Amino acid sequence: MKHFFNRRDTIVTEALDGFLGTTGAGDLARLDGYPEIKVILRADWDKTKVAVISGGGAGHEPAHAGFVGMGMLTAAVSGEIFASPSVEAILAAIRAVTSPAGCLLIVKNYTGDRLNFGLAAEKARAEGFRVEMVIVADDIALPDIAQPRGVAGTLFVHKIAGHLSEAGNDLATVAAAARAAVADIVSLGISLSSCSIPGQSHDERFGANDAELGLGIHGEPGVERIAVQSAERLVAIMSERLAARLDPVSDYALLINNLGSVPPLEMLLVANAVLASPLAQKVTLTIGPGQLMTALNMNGFSLSLIRLDASREAALLAPVGPRAWLPARAVRQASVVPMAKAAGPNNASKASQDPRTDRLVVAVCERLISLEGALNGLDAKAGDGDTGSTVAAGARSVLGRIATLPLADPAATLAALGDILSASMGGSSGVLLSIFFTAAAQALESGETLPKALLAGLDRMSFYGGARVGDRTMIDALEPALRALDRGSLEDAAVAAQRGAEATAAMRKAKAGRSAYIGSQLDGVVDPGAFAVAEVFTALAALLEPA
Repeated sequence: MKHFFNRRDTIVTEALDGFLGTTGAGDLARLDGYPEIKVILRADWDKTKVAVISGGGAGHEPAHAGFVGMGMLTAAVSGEIFASPSVEAILAAIRAVTSPAGCLLIVKNYTGDRLNFGLAAEKARAEGFRVEMVIVADDIALPDIAQPRGVAGTLFVHKIAGHLSEAGNDLATVAAAARAAVADIVSLGISLSSCSIPGQSHDERFGANDAELGLGIHGEPGVERIAVQSAERLVAIMSERLAARLDPVSDYALLINNLGSVPPLEMLLVANAVLASPLAQKVTLTIGPGQLMTALNMNGFSLSLIRLDASREAALLAPVGPRAWLPARAVRQASVVPMAKAAGPNNASKASQDPRTDRLVVAVCERLISLEGALNGLDAKAGDGDTGSTVAAGARSVLGRIATLPLADPAATLAALGDILSASMGGSSGVLLSIFFTAAAQALESGETLPKALLAGLDRMSFYGGARVGDRTMIDALEPALRALDRGSLEDAAVAAQRGAEATAAMRKAKAGRSAYIGSQLDGVVDPGAFAVAEVFTALAALLEPA
């Protein structure tokens, strides 16, 4: 896989310097000793308070350096990608921020982290520092394992311990609260791909229809291979397993964590699925969705829950300095505001029947729906690959409402089609077609013939959309078809539309629409909108013209 980096051996230090250079506040710093010692710490630290230190391998950003600041971590120690930091680096962090008040080390339950942080703690104690260590083991993927992994639930501990430290509590209080929190956290992850490490070859172990449940944040294989299913179903599987570990009478906070490369749109969909699941009945606070503890570019997410009490809720809701932390929010139902009614008289027409018009509308819609895959394929070569889906969505919406259309009134039918398409078709194509039908309806209502009315709609669509014949859009087929219809027959219009669509294949540069942004790479590719128009006229001609 492709990655942005300079040299493999400088990825982490360059990333940390980039982080420090963009925080802006000046309240963070790093220890000298690069590249061996990679420690980010608070430059504004009050050493009368208990220091809270965490860390681990790089590749989990924004963890851990992203959570250094007021109300969370005092320092974060980074190793190389997915590698525990050295004992020397951890010890350097302890020395830099620990006063007689002592420090708490928050460690995820991986052997390397336990050993290196443990040895650093022992050495620090030998030097006279007061050090406590808490080990987070929140992953429930392996229910029978004696030492579960520490994953994104660790962030709850960062927040709770950091809050108590900031409030001036002593080391015993901070450590006890952290250990109690660890006992009440559960996490589970799922992914559709493994992660890849910059500078290393990547062998994707996932099949086209594979997902892995219960995988680790270092790219470890999941405990269980399952089939890719709807997000709702995948969340249901996770929720059921998590719910089995919860106290039935307690409330919980939920952290929805993006493991690296899930688009925000999909993460919000996941959040909605979680909040619609039975698990949501236990959740009163949410954190995320967002990238909090990642696994490089893993296409997956994790869910973590912590049992709430008054102290933990106050800690999670308290403001913090680090920008990477996402504030906890109370779970609330979405507010719904009624839509305002259109100003002026109500021009909606009553449904009416006309068998001939019904056949025409159905034939066009069915033809467009059948072309969904073909149109998407054409658009993938010239745009973002969604023309077929967009057109099909509009056609399905029209079919679904055909019983409500005023089919006996041609002008009212055109206006109704404009209304439906403006609401059901995404992007500019839905708006353009709505303009076309709305303007044509007005012209027809004013006494124009149907061909003249459609040409009037075309004129308005061209005016607002800015496209003309030769610009490589649907107009290359629509305009010659409508002019042929005005002069002759529907069969003539179908021939003209076909020729116009074919002509777009020789247009190497689009001058309007999204394909105008991709340069001169379109030679030989028919414009999908023009192709759809030609198919519509072909379907109409076949239905209405005599054999």
